[in-house]
Amino acid sequence: MLKIMELEETSNFFYESVKVFWEQWGNRENYKFYYDCIFHSCRTEEDLPRFYIALEDGGIVGTYALLRNDLNSRQDLFPWLACLYVDSDYRGRGIGSKLLEHGLQKTQIKGYKNLYLSTDLEGYYEKYGWIHATEAIGLSGDSIKVYQKSSHPNS
Repeated sequence: MLKIMELEETSNFFYESVKVFWEQWGNRENYKFYYDCIFHSCRTEEDLPRFYIALEDGGIVGTYALLRNDLNSRQDLFPWLACLYVDSDYRGRGIGSKLLEHGLQKTQIKGYKNLYLSTDLEGYYEKYGWIHATEAIGLSGDSIKVYQKSSHPNS
């Protein structure tokens, strides 16, 4: 059975979680960056950032994070959903959509009206009602799609 947990609540998976986030989103040089981000997210009393893992069969099968900022040029928008990942052996079972819904629920509980994400994927988030809201400019100067979804059902 799939269980989604905030990493702060399950220290047993801390090191494994850092490794999964880093392997999916990092590079050879920035393991310490991911460790530092996740370590401090588990020790702050602030509502962001937060890292979440999906557990099934005794291991991590998915991840996502709620962040204060994912794009430097759009600090006016927050919170951001980032690091959405589902292990390839578990894809096609709706885990990604469950992680997205969980993120929206947590966003609502934290009192935020909308959740944002940036992506270069075509068609995935639209299936779940995410709206291509705007473009942002990344550090490289390239345009990046920004999606938005209300954290309040039926709005």
